[in-house]
Amino acid sequence: MRKGQKLWARNELILAINLYFKLPFGKLHKSNPAVTHLAELIGRTPSSIAYKLVNFASLDPSLLARGIKGASNSSKLDKLIWNEFYNNLEDLSFESEKLLSQFEEKTIEELNQINIDDIHEGKTREQLVKVRVNQSFFRNSVMASYNNTCCITGLNNSELLIAGHIKPWSSDEKNRLNPRNGIAINALHDKAFENGLITITPEYKIKISKVLLNQKKTDTLEKYFFQYEGKDIFLPSKFLPDEEFLKYHNEQKFQR
Repeated sequence: MRKGQKLWARNELILAINLYFKLPFGKLHKSNPAVTHLAELIGRTPSSIAYKLVNFASLDPSLLARGIKGASNSSKLDKLIWNEFYNNLEDLSFESEKLLSQFEEKTIEELNQINIDDIHEGKTREQLVKVRVNQSFFRNSVMASYNNTCCITGLNNSELLIAGHIKPWSSDEKNRLNPRNGIAINALHDKAFENGLITITPEYKIKISKVLLNQKKTDTLEKYFFQYEGKDIFLPSKFLPDEEFLKYHNEQKFQR
């Protein structure tokens, strides 16, 4: 550590990794407004925040698998926080959002734009808030990874996109918030994916079910489905879909 530099505290690293999950890989730089904002919140320089984000990138297994490397001098604490966060997203993503709300001087509901009118008081209310905050965190992570672009069509309007699960929310509790279990996808193709009418192979190619392919060819089916058969998806900049999750969808959900 250079003279004059101060050690990073756990809370600061939790906020930095929270931001890492919410930014595309190509936007981990000091001039990004989100980076400068976090720097102001915790009293550090934008350069130091950006450097820490790149340190986390060096620990991201989905980037390492593609031969993409971040900084090579991440600290032991960086590695500890990465493993703690990545292996317990259910609790740590929520903890990071609570921490961020304190620094932003907002309630966690305000920070995540959660309407609390339909949330009951007491423990049930607390549980529902956590679920909704975590769902918001998952969506932000997936949308950032795909640069707000549909992996099927290339549509890049986030308001028309869903952060869809590859393995359903109900069938894999451990990976509910894992961004590698998510894809950015438009609502139509999300419904088709959910019902096994389309799938994505472990080679990241789109397959259309014979349930659709054997139907009478129409302009509508050609436009919205048939033209995508065998094409590559638009890949995310980080958190590449896990091959095991894709195998599961191909074998268990896809209607052949």
